[in-house]
Parts: sequence; structure tokens; C-alpha cells
Amino acid sequence: MPLVAHTDLPAYQRLRDEGFQVLSPEQTIATGIPSLHIGMLNLMPDAALQATERQFLRLLSAGRKMVYVYVHLFTVDGVGRQGPANAHVESCYEDFEDIKRCGLDALLVTGANPANPVLSEEGFWPAMIEVLDWGRDHVSSIMCSCLATHAVVQHHHGAERTKLPEKRWGVYSHRLLSTDHPLVNGVNSRFDAPHSHVYEVTEEQLTAHNIRVLAISEEAGVHLAVSEDNFKFIFFQGHPEYDSFSLLKEYKREVMRFSNGVRNDYAEFPRHYFTQAASERLSEYRRQMLQSDDPECFFQRFSELEFGLEIENTWTDTGMAMFGKWIDLVHGVSERTGVYRPGIDPRDPLGLVAG
Repeated sequence: MPLVAHTDLPAYQRLRDEGFQVLSPEQTIATGIPSLHIGMLNLMPDAALQATERQFLRLLSAGRKMVYVYVHLFTVDGVGRQGPANAHVESCYEDFEDIKRCGLDALLVTGANPANPVLSEEGFWPAMIEVLDWGRDHVSSIMCSCLATHAVVQHHHGAERTKLPEKRWGVYSHRLLSTDHPLVNGVNSRFDAPHSHVYEVTEEQLTAHNIRVLAISEEAGVHLAVSEDNFKFIFFQGHPEYDSFSLLKEYKREVMRFSNGVRNDYAEFPRHYFTQAASERLSEYRRQMLQSDDPECFFQRFSELEFGLEIENTWTDTGMAMFGKWIDLVHGVSERTGVYRPGIDPRDPLGLVAG
């Protein structure tokens, strides 16, 4: 599915350079090919703002049907944008009120770095809930990532996330609990996916509220689930959007926090992520830093490229497959206005209950 570069978002040129099909609006005129309009609420902090755009845009290009995909990026009050990130948003993002007037086919809500143990006390909570409530009534499907999943489960079902004893991060093996849902039909019954979170909702919490879990890890918990109607809400607790270096960059930030005294302990490796060779080099780097008289200066020797050469990406293809199926399903059940097409039951848009 071609993406349409309808704004000056730098990510579009980055994706062109990577070989993705990104068209200008002029190239889509008078072709007779339909378009999809996907809203993307980006709640990620400034440092990850543009990387998150690129990661999800890659996934949103993965549909198989010939449809032009317009992605409408926006943010909300309470995220706390500053400096270059705020200027980027001002230049490339759209206003939610304008988006509502024009309508969407579907909505994607990213995760966010939690700053408060009580989710409803996050600064962006009221504005995020306004977006989610509008989306529930006006789009065919809402894709929720990590913290957004926790927010919907709490807001609509009263089930609050719980804090893990320690951060869960790494690349974990998952299995499908069923293969009949179109999102996972044809996907490997065993696959890898990254996780990175300090809070979780459990399988028991979700099933107690008729949320259907589609993919789970014995070690990392729920990865993918869907709302009772199988489509209105798609819940990811893992991170299929992560690129190969995402966890490496996250690990580097934790090492930096140790080097400058922000954290007292040296971070453990993300689980099942680094190869043995990379782990050995990173362990030696750790030993030398712990012996250094100036850890903050020694940190400058941390080379992402050096350690990144040993990372094996075992999850992107599966993530692309799942998102591609979602985009194709959105095209099948919604119109530009977000209203279900005639003959489709909004309580069972995929026809799974009826069989």
C-alpha cells in the first residue's frame, strides 16, 4: 500500500530512501484508486517522537490491497513538547479538531513513557480519553499500543494495570491462542516480539471483560488482544513497531543514566536480544565502566554501530503481517467517514460471531 506524503514530515523521505513506496498527492490524482485516512496520536516523548513516526509508518504501509494511505499525525495537550520537538509538531502535525471535521477510517494511538504510577493522573489523560471516546464512535477500528491499551482497559472496563517487580524488556517468544481471527490467520503460530514496559494488564484481567487474547508469551504475558466485537479495539502490549536498534538505544539510555548518576545500578541486558558475541563485548564494556574513575566520560565510548552489528531481527516480518491484515480489514469495513458500510453489523464487523 503506498503512503501519501501529504505533509512535510521528514519520515516520508526517510522511508523512500529505505525503499518504501511513498507518493506525492499529485501522483494520486485521477487514478481511481481509493484512499484510507488513518489518524495517529503520537504520545511518545520528544526523544522518541520521530523514530516512533517512522516505525509505525512502515507498518501502516504493509497492506496488500491497492489503496492510498494518508496518515494524519496529531498530539494532545499534556504531553509536554519542548524545543525542536515542539517545532516539529507545529510544522508537520495536524489539529485534532480539523481531523474530526474531515473524518477518519481508523485510529492508531501510540504508547508513552509513564511518568505517574496512577495512569489517570498522567498530564495527557483527559485529552487522550477524549480522542479514544471520539474514535469509538466515529472510526471502524482503533489500534492501541502498550500504554494506550492500558488506558482503554481502565477507562472502558475499570481494570487497572499493575506494576511489574522490574521492567520487562527484551524479545520474547509468543504463541497464538487461536488462528481463526483475520489479524493472525496465516501468521506463524510461534513468533518473536519485543516488549518494554513496567506495567501490564494480564490475560485474566482481559478475559474477565470479554477481551479476546490472540497472542501470548509464557514469559512476557499478553502481546495481542481484541475487543469483544473482534475489531473496534486492537490491543498490543508488545511492540511490533520496534526496529532492530530500538532496544539497543533504550539500553544505551539506561547505561547513560548510570554513568551520570541518575540510576544507582547498571542496567541488565534486554532479554533474548543481544547475540552471545554482543553480550560478551557489552559485559566487558560494563566491567571497564565500573572500574573507571570517570564513568560519564567513559560512556562516550559506547558505540551503537559496534554492538548493533550483532542484533538479529526476528519480529518485524510478523509485525508487518499483522498490521497489513489490519489495514486490509479497515479498508473492507469502513468508508472515509468512519461509518460501517451497508450490510455490516457494527457489533460483529468481521462476521466472526455469525460464522
